[in-house]
Order: sequence, then C-alpha cells, then structure tokens
Amino acid sequence: MAVIVPFRAIRPRKPFVKDVASYPYDVLNAEEAGRLARANPLSFLHVEKAEVDVPDFQGVDDARIYASARTRLEAMLDDGVLFQEAEPCLYLYRQVMDGRPQYGLVAGARVAEYEAGLIRKHELTRADKETERIRHVDEVNAHTGPVFIVYRAREAVDALLARTAEGEPEYDFTADDGIVHTVWVIRDAGVVDALKREFAQVEALYIADGHHRAAAAAAVARMRRERNPGHRGREGYNAMLGVLFPHDQVRIMDYNRAVRDLQGRTPQAFLAAIEEHFSVSPDFQDKSPRERHAFGMYLDGRWYRLVARPGTYDAGDPVAALDVSILQENLLRPLLGIGDPRTDGRIDFIGGIRGMEALERRVDREGYAVAFSLFPPTLEELMGVADAGRTMPPKSTWFEPKLRSGIFVHSLDDAE
Repeated sequence: MAVIVPFRAIRPRKPFVKDVASYPYDVLNAEEAGRLARANPLSFLHVEKAEVDVPDFQGVDDARIYASARTRLEAMLDDGVLFQEAEPCLYLYRQVMDGRPQYGLVAGARVAEYEAGLIRKHELTRADKETERIRHVDEVNAHTGPVFIVYRAREAVDALLARTAEGEPEYDFTADDGIVHTVWVIRDAGVVDALKREFAQVEALYIADGHHRAAAAAAVARMRRERNPGHRGREGYNAMLGVLFPHDQVRIMDYNRAVRDLQGRTPQAFLAAIEEHFSVSPDFQDKSPRERHAFGMYLDGRWYRLVARPGTYDAGDPVAALDVSILQENLLRPLLGIGDPRTDGRIDFIGGIRGMEALERRVDREGYAVAFSLFPPTLEELMGVADAGRTMPPKSTWFEPKLRSGIFVHSLDDAE
C-alpha cells in the first residue's frame, strides 16, 4: 500500500508565485543559477542552490551555503513572500508542456515505505551529492524540492483529480520557458480521505527523478530518530515531499552522450570497430532514433544510424535490454574505455530537451570526438527494472517538464 500524508505547505502568496518558482537545484550549473538568481531576488534558487549568494564558496562542505539557505527561507517567510498553510492539505499540480498536460498529487510520502522498498528506485546515488542534500535538508529544516514519483495509473484517482481541476485554481502562471503551472488546494476532507483510500490500493510508488532528495530525506529521518527519545513516527521528518503522477501521463525524453576522444582510433578505424556489434548506415537524416535498439551517432561532421545486432545483448534481461545498457556494454566500455560513466570525466550527458544541435555543438566546437543520440526508455521499462530490485545505468532518463521548486516546501517541524 502507498500512504499519502497531507501537510501544511510553506508556499508563495499568489502575487509572488511566478517569481519564486525556480528550476530544481540539480538541472542548472553554478553559472546558470547565478545568472537567474541575480536577475530575480525572489527566485527560490536563493534557497535551493544557495551557493549563488556565497562568494568563493568552497564546495559542499562550506557551511555558509546552508546557513544562507536557511536565512533566505526565513526571510521570505518574515517578509510575507511565503506563508505556511493553517491546516494540512493535499495539492493538485498540473503542468502543460507543448499542449500536453500531466496532473500530479502533491503530498508527503512516508520515509518508512522508502526504507521498506515500497517506494522503489531505479538509479544509484553519488555520495557527494547525497551528502550535500542531507546537509541542506537538515540545516534548512525543510524539504525545499519535491521528489518526482510515479504510480501505475488508477481510474478512480484520475476521476478525483479531474473533479478537483474543475474548481478555481490557487495558482495559474506561465513560466519563462512556456510551461504552464496550475495548482489547486485540496482541503475537502472527503476528497482527501478518498484519495488516501485509493492510494492504499497502490502496490508501489516509483521514483522517477529525485533519487538524491529521497535518499537525503531518509538519511535525515534516521538522524532525527536517533536524536529524538520521544520519536512517535508522525514527526515531519518521517515524510518526504513528493509529487505523484500516473505513469501514463509522464514523458521520458532521451538522455544523450558525448565522448571526448576515440581512444587513439581514427574515425575510419572507429567505424570499422563498431561493426562487430552494430550495423552502421551513413547520412542519418533523422539524427534521433525512432525505435528501440537504434542509435544516432555524430562523428567527424556526419550523422550515422547504428542498429544493435541481434544476439549482442540479452533481450530477456530488464537492464541489459535497455538501449543505454546496449550502448554502454557494446560500445562505450569496450571501444571508448568508459568503464564507469558516473565518474569518468571523458563523457558528458545531454538532456533531450536541448536537441540534436547540442550534440553537434559538443563535437564541432567544444572538443568532443563523438556524440550519440538514444531512444528514451518507457515508464514500463523503468518500473520493470525497479520491480526487479535492479538499477538502470547512470543518466538513463530525462523527464520534462521539470518540477519547479519553491511552490511547495515541507517543514520538518510539520508533524502529522
């Protein structure tokens, strides 16, 4: 069963919501975040990525980052930019991108269910990134960004949320990137109870994006349990902030790769080596593949289409049959020496939202030797890997639209 927890969100007052809502901390580099934050003093990046306000910060161990984040959050509350809900609620959060909507339920998700494997993972986390989020959550005393969670769609939940969306929204704004964000507050006790009952029938939840946030929430909960002799299990730190979407509304985009060198091979020798595991066709006009087990490759100013040869991968294995695995095990590892893509500095990852031009730019102008475009995995594949207790290779999924930070904040003092 899946437990959803109403909570007293800290959120913007209506006139400020567009200015406050920001990209998540982990999709912007320091330069991009700094530029956006300097242009907008209300941007939640001042909390979520507080190094933008810390000159010459010294990395994730710099205590000034977390002190600045907490100070800025408290100042936004004191100044009336943010306020805290009087009573626990649930929230409906709709995003519309390119005319395509997705409806998410904003709620607390129980850390205990994450620890028991009922909120399932499909990616490994990096220790340094996990440490940074742990310190951020613990010292700011809040979950400042939500975990993107999916569940297998249920018609009854769809119907309840559709009726909610017929009411007057609390927020409705279009961000600078054209994505429309609309929020309804669910205060009606009957609707809240009905949603709780429906989610109690959901076998498992799946983390789509936000593995480091989820891991940090669990780590902070363990720390606080150990420090609290009166722990009851209903303290605010026992829940993580999540937005829960039905799997049939969520879009996964491609997550592409570029590598700096060919391991000493010429382009001609590299093409010949690829032929062992892939059929290769030149002049690939689409640039981005349209089906599984096909890849685009940009090399020496020219696009190629690669198709994995049958028998070169285990089609019955939920991880080995993923396109990211096929590319990694049959090309990146043996031919380009990329043993661990999580740590190898020779490989870069480019979200599909940036287009094929970003791959061409890496090769033509930014010093990379070759780039690969991939067909995105499906939600069914992701859930199948998670159900098997396995993990996908690093940087397998890119979700759009991204959840904005600052619209909902979950205080760790907000007990059930």
